[in-house]
Amino acid sequence: MARCLKDAPSPRTSASEEVERTVSEMLKRIGSGGARAIRDYSRMLDGWDPPSFRVGAREIADAESRVSDELKQHITFAQEQVRGFARAQRDTLCDLEVETLPGVVLGHRHIPVDAVGSYVPGGRYPMLASSFMTVVVPKVAGVGRVVACAPPFRGEGIHPAMLYAMSTSGADEIVCLGGVQGLAALAFGLDGEIEPVDMIVGAGNAYVAEAKRQLFGEVGIDLLAGPTEILVVADDGADPDIVAADLLGQAEHGPTSQAVFISTSRRLAEAVLQRLDALLETWPTAETAGKAWADYGIAVVAEGDEEAIELVNAYASEHLEVHVRPDRLDDWFAQLRNYGSLFLGDQATVVYGDKAIGTNHVLPTSRAARYTGGLWVGKFLKTCTYQRLTEEGTRLVAPAAAAISDAEMMAGHAITARMRLDRLVRGAE
Repeated sequence: MARCLKDAPSPRTSASEEVERTVSEMLKRIGSGGARAIRDYSRMLDGWDPPSFRVGAREIADAESRVSDELKQHITFAQEQVRGFARAQRDTLCDLEVETLPGVVLGHRHIPVDAVGSYVPGGRYPMLASSFMTVVVPKVAGVGRVVACAPPFRGEGIHPAMLYAMSTSGADEIVCLGGVQGLAALAFGLDGEIEPVDMIVGAGNAYVAEAKRQLFGEVGIDLLAGPTEILVVADDGADPDIVAADLLGQAEHGPTSQAVFISTSRRLAEAVLQRLDALLETWPTAETAGKAWADYGIAVVAEGDEEAIELVNAYASEHLEVHVRPDRLDDWFAQLRNYGSLFLGDQATVVYGDKAIGTNHVLPTSRAARYTGGLWVGKFLKTCTYQRLTEEGTRLVAPAAAAISDAEMMAGHAITARMRLDRLVRGAE
């Protein structure tokens, strides 16, 4: 039976009444007040009131001049990894056409969304990598227009490295607006500066997540993400320093980030807890990561692999690291089902996925990995079916369609099927 060495509640997964009410009021006011309301909120919440919210070529060039050549090379590397993996994923998605009956041809096409709004969070940290995930990938999918949107960083426009990353990732337009007002501008448009988009993707704080929820329907969204999560599962051969560091590394996202550790070894679990405490004494983001671990960190000792795997699948964590002996990795891989992204072996780590390895870091949280994966190139494609029939096809399909319509008491449906049969009969006379 599993034994919990450190327990904690799960972070809140739904918006508070205050957040829900505030976002609703903001969207209602922006819906009626347009650009003036957006500017009012930008001035009030971010201290940002530029002549235009749309970022121009001069600002982009200035940002580029402020980014070191070394960082530019690393950004290019990461973009190439994300682009390459997205292209490989896209290549697995094929259009289909098949003759299912004589004279009946069915098919589907993968059609890119026309316009996507990419929200790149940048309030707490300048998030360069979010541009790779939410701008590069839709462009690979064939999206014609990607509008990247990010908040001003400390009241001075988009952080230069973020702006450079957004531009070089392929954004067709860039907008400096934060939070709810930024998402509203993407969804509703902004008086000549921005045309509305069809879909909004990207992470953000609780207000951003709630705005996406309330805007869903007006636009499509990727997913509703809560505070970030990491789960590390390890056997007695794992390195306690690496495990502890990986838990704290993800916990620095915010004070409600959840870090969960499951081990089949009591000795290792106790060592990891000791290393966590020791690392926090000098950890550069200990104020945030330490609070997250203290309030939401969990440590559990499982009796064996089978119980550990059951626990891991039940948590359905956003990020799952598996630190078990190399000869056991394939067995674990085969049995793990619920995770946003999986990191196999101690050479793999969440930071690689978050920043540069090529997989997407926009992932399901709050146990949503039980029923969905994360953002990927296919999310920007509409799989649309079509049908094409000959007269022979109508003779085969119409009788069943009409009879089922009769049984459902949908007489109009039945008529449209029988009209086609009758026309064939008349034509044959």
